[in-house]
Amino acid sequence: MTSGETETASSTAPASGSPASLGRRRFATLLALATAVVLAAGVITAVQLSPDPSADTGAAAAAADGAAAGGQPAESGGMSPSRRTPQPEPAPEDATSRPAQRVPQEQGARFEAWVDEVAGWLDIPRRAMHAYATATVRLEQEQPGCNLSWVTLAGIGRTTSDHGREGDRQLTRDGRPTSPIGTIELRNFAGDVISRAGAEGPLQLSPAAWQRWAATASGDAPNIQDIDDAALTAGRALCDGGRDLDQGQQWLAGVSALHDEPLFLHRVLATANVYGTVGMSDEPPNKKVLQAVTFAIEKIGLPYVWGGNGTEQGDAGFDCSGLTTAAYGKAGVSLERTAHWQYSSLPIIGPDEEPRLGDLVFFGDPNTKIHHVGMYIGNQQMIDAPTFGQAVQVHNYRKPGDSYAGAGRPVA
Repeated sequence: MTSGETETASSTAPASGSPASLGRRRFATLLALATAVVLAAGVITAVQLSPDPSADTGAAAAAADGAAAGGQPAESGGMSPSRRTPQPEPAPEDATSRPAQRVPQEQGARFEAWVDEVAGWLDIPRRAMHAYATATVRLEQEQPGCNLSWVTLAGIGRTTSDHGREGDRQLTRDGRPTSPIGTIELRNFAGDVISRAGAEGPLQLSPAAWQRWAATASGDAPNIQDIDDAALTAGRALCDGGRDLDQGQQWLAGVSALHDEPLFLHRVLATANVYGTVGMSDEPPNKKVLQAVTFAIEKIGLPYVWGGNGTEQGDAGFDCSGLTTAAYGKAGVSLERTAHWQYSSLPIIGPDEEPRLGDLVFFGDPNTKIHHVGMYIGNQQMIDAPTFGQAVQVHNYRKPGDSYAGAGRPVA
C-alpha cells in the first residue's frame, strides 16, 4: 500500500451514486473584457514543506524522495504519520511561470468595467479590487521594471483579512473598514502565533513596514486602515530595491518583506495563482470549482496523515485523496475516496493536454495503481498532501521522469 492512500471499503469498489461528471455552474457574466487581461512571462518560487526531522530518517528519506519525483509518495515502509507539523522552506527548484494580469491603464469606463467583472468573478469586494488595480497602475508608472501584478496584492488581501471583511466588516465607499482592523491572530497548525506584532488594517501591515513604506493614494496623510493607502504601501514594499517580481526569487523576497512565515507565503502564492488563472479566462469560473480550490488553500499547512480526512472528521490532517475528496465534498460534489478510484470514475484529460483550474492531477500506472492525486490551481502548480513528514502544500505538478497519468475533471 502506498503512503498516498488508505485501505477503506471504497478502495475495493466504487461508491454507488458518484457521478462521473457534473453540470457546470457559472457566475453571471458581466461586461466581457477578456482582451484586457494578458499573460506576462516570468517565474515564481513555490515554497516546499520540508520533511519532519523528528520522523524515522530511513522511511522519511524514501517518502521524501518519492514526493520530489513529481509529487509521488514512496512506499510507507510502516512509518507512522508525523505528530509534528512540518515546517516549510523555500525550494528554488520549484520555480515556474507566474500568471500576471495587466490592468487597463487608463482610468475610465473600461477600467471600471474590468474591475466590476473580475471582482464579481472572484468574490472580491469591488472597493478592494479597485484599490489593488489602482495601486498596480500607479506602480507600473512609477516603477515599470517591478512588474507588479494585482494578483499578488489581492492574494495578500485575501490571506490577511479576506479583503477587509474580517469579523463581518465591510469596506466603506471611502476605502476604510466599518471598524478599525487590529492585529488578526494567525496561527500555524502547530498552534504557534505567526501574526506580525502590531499589524493593522486590511493588509495587516506591520509597524516596521508602515514606517518604512507608508504611502498615500489620495494626497492626504497616509492611513493604514485605508485600503487604497495599504495597497499602495504594500506595492512599494514589494517593489523596493528595484525588484523585478517576474523573477521568482525576487517575488518571494518581496512578499517576505511583508510577512516571511512560510504558511503565509504558500497561501498568497496559491491564491495569486487562482486569481491569475481566472483573470486570464474569457468566461467566469465555475462556482463549485472555486469552492473546492478555496477549501484546499485554507488547508495548506495541515500535516499529511495516512488515511486522514481532515480536522472536520477528527483527523489531524489529510492524505492525498482525503484532501481532494473533502475539498469537492465542501462544494457538494461526491468523489471516490482513493486516488485510483477517483481516476477510474472521472472523465480523464490526457497527459499532453493542459489541466484546468480544479482538475485532479493523477500519478501512477492506470493499469495497475494510481497512487497519488493533487488539485490543479493553474500556472503549472497543484495543491496536494504529498507524503509522511510533509504538509499540504503548493508545488509544480510536473517534473522530469514523473509518472503523470493525466487529469480528471470533477465538474464539467
